This record gives sequence, structure tokens and C-alpha cells, in this order.
Amino acid sequence: MSRVHRLPLNRGVEWEFDKVTFSREFSRNVVTKLLVERAEHGGWELDRVRITPDGTRRVILRRKIIRAVRTA
Repeated sequence: MSRVHRLPLNRGVEWEFDKVTFSREFSRNVVTKLLVERAEHGGWELDRVRITPDGTRRVILRRKIIRAVRTA
């Protein structure tokens, strides 16, 4: 249902993207609750939503990748 991609958009900042598809059977309220849960527990934020003519919702979520830097 979802795929994760990693991509650097700006210098020094890396983003992780997750593509999620919801069928038209899910109501707007259900989709909202699912996305809020992913945002609160997984650190995802909404990047893009596309609603196709058949009612399918294609959502792209993103979150920053934080790299730990070793100190000497």
C-alpha cells in the first residue's frame, strides 16, 4: 500500500517520502484519522494529495531524515 523513497531536496537536508493510496470506499473522515495517526506516531507530514477521477486518493507523506554526527 505504501512505498518509501529517500531523496535530498536541499543541501544538507534529506527527506524520506512515503506514497499511500486510499480507495474510494474510505470516507474523508477515515482518511483524515489515518493520516493524523501516521503524523503523530511516525513523524510524517503531508506533502501532496491527488484525488483521481475514480475517487482514489493518492497521498505523498514526507519526514526529515536526521543523521547522527559522531563527535570526537
